[in-house]
Amino acid sequence: MPGPRFTDIRRFDSIDSTNRYLLDEARGGAPEGVVAVADHQSAGRGRLGRSWEAPPGTNLLLSVLLRPDLPAGHRHLASAAVALAGSDAVEAVTGLRLGIKWPNDLIGPDGRKVAGVLAEADVADPSARGGRPSAPIVVGIGMNVNWPAADSDLPPDLVGSATSLHRLVGRTVDRSRVLEALLGALEPRAADLGSESGRARQSADFRARCTTIGTSVRVELADDRFEGRATDLTAEGHLVVVVGDRTRTVVSGDVVHVRPGDRPSPPAV
Repeated sequence: MPGPRFTDIRRFDSIDSTNRYLLDEARGGAPEGVVAVADHQSAGRGRLGRSWEAPPGTNLLLSVLLRPDLPAGHRHLASAAVALAGSDAVEAVTGLRLGIKWPNDLIGPDGRKVAGVLAEADVADPSARGGRPSAPIVVGIGMNVNWPAADSDLPPDLVGSATSLHRLVGRTVDRSRVLEALLGALEPRAADLGSESGRARQSADFRARCTTIGTSVRVELADDRFEGRATDLTAEGHLVVVVGDRTRTVVSGDVVHVRPGDRPSPPAV
């Protein structure tokens, strides 16, 4: 059951973006713990500006407003906490354990994407008063619960890369149960963000479930592109990649798991 932190749950039949809504609410002084849940998003967005739209009432679309006392270098752990809570929830409801592809995609045993997480911080927010400012972080998660039901539901470029809980477990999954389990799992994880020992626990859990570690990866940055082997995560949740005789730490970027036989990517220009 959700704890006391996430009791203000605001539901929408349709909204442009639950992240956008909560960012606006945060600027108006909304406290930590507000949750926005939608049956449909007309302008839902993912990492790197990607869009994603599913039929209304099929998937779980929500955002949470957090105000963690987080050092700037650890802000990524806010999205990691939501990804971990999503994995916890799916296991509790279906028995299926999802892995996390760095930075925060939930993937099934076949490597297909089930959910994506997007965190947006308003570091200039004026609503914190006294002591150390606690800038709001809005973390959204879109989880494919009952759609796609088949590859034919997907656009051609996503066939083979996206799936749903329905397809993985072979039955319809109750979205409300997943939501309740996710908020319940997020309660202690959100609390952990405010202490050094708690952040260490979240980082360790993130590392344990990160399927990117030990794989060959292609990393695409705004002005660079390279391939190497992912070997670890830092305490902040950043990806460590060995490229030849160099070690690079990736704070943000697009990461692709490179399978044997994939063509190497050309260098960025």
